[in-house]
Amino acid sequence: MPDQTGPEQTGPEQTRPEQTGPEKYSHVAVLMGGLSSEREVSLSSGRAVATALEGEGYKVTKIDVGPDLAEQLTHIAPDVCFNALHGKWGEDGCVQGLLELLQIPYTHSGVMASCVAMNKELTKIILANAGIPVAASKVVRRKQAALGHVMDPPYVLKPVADGSSVGIFMVLGDQAYPGKRILETGHPDDQLMAERYIDGRELTCAVRGDQALCVTEILPADGFEFYDYDSKYVEGGSKHVLPAQISPDINLLIESYAVMAHKVLGCRGISRTDFLYDDSLGKDKGLFCLEINTQPGMTSTSLAPEQAVYSGQTFGELVRWLVEDASCNR
Repeated sequence: MPDQTGPEQTGPEQTRPEQTGPEKYSHVAVLMGGLSSEREVSLSSGRAVATALEGEGYKVTKIDVGPDLAEQLTHIAPDVCFNALHGKWGEDGCVQGLLELLQIPYTHSGVMASCVAMNKELTKIILANAGIPVAASKVVRRKQAALGHVMDPPYVLKPVADGSSVGIFMVLGDQAYPGKRILETGHPDDQLMAERYIDGRELTCAVRGDQALCVTEILPADGFEFYDYDSKYVEGGSKHVLPAQISPDINLLIESYAVMAHKVLGCRGISRTDFLYDDSLGKDKGLFCLEINTQPGMTSTSLAPEQAVYSGQTFGELVRWLVEDASCNR
């Protein structure tokens, strides 16, 4: 399940306002599952979203997305689609393009922002040009990486276009090189990013509309090398410290970078930007932006909804806001 461990949270308790009915839309199709490596994560998001939307008064139809999606949507004829897909074909502009063709309003980012943000290398180029610090990196072929070091260690090898920390290798100086294991993962991507390893704190900030919510620090549990797939989704695999215990200056800088990333990539709805912070380098010198997620996890204990709750918006209110924000031509 996505981000099952709840946060260490401070701040006043929030009271839920009186529920009202749907506004612009009444029938929501929740797109979930799909064909990517993040299928199980998406199913968790989709089920949570569907339950919350029903609680907000919407008629909800859940769709486990496959190649017949256009046929299903034509038959069901929803007012709007809530995109709870993660990874390829759901987060990379493909399903967004289909929904534009069918002229069905949808949540989250549009075709271009989704496509660009899914590609880590393109994203880093745009962020760097906007003045947002990123770690040094290069793109290599999988076979090339399997033969030996592609940069001086320590560094990280990861697919250029995938999420949930799928297919990542930590290449540290005191460990045997993964070699053939890079070819044996079964991951379809031929392009990998080799990125300078940053030994720092893992921080993340969600942006809703054009407003930063807050900053969370993610602490992998003992036994996890970093915030990998298992640490994210295995119960007890990580702890969320909300808000992050960092200086006000760094907190403000992260929030400003997250909003800037959201805007320069053209994101819509909600996004979440991930950072590493090596505070031993002093002030903002050790802050690096890793990537931006246009389809962040959407269960009540996922990082972005946790931040929305901390900011005063219940999970039901968040998914309701996303539905009412939906449109075509995003």
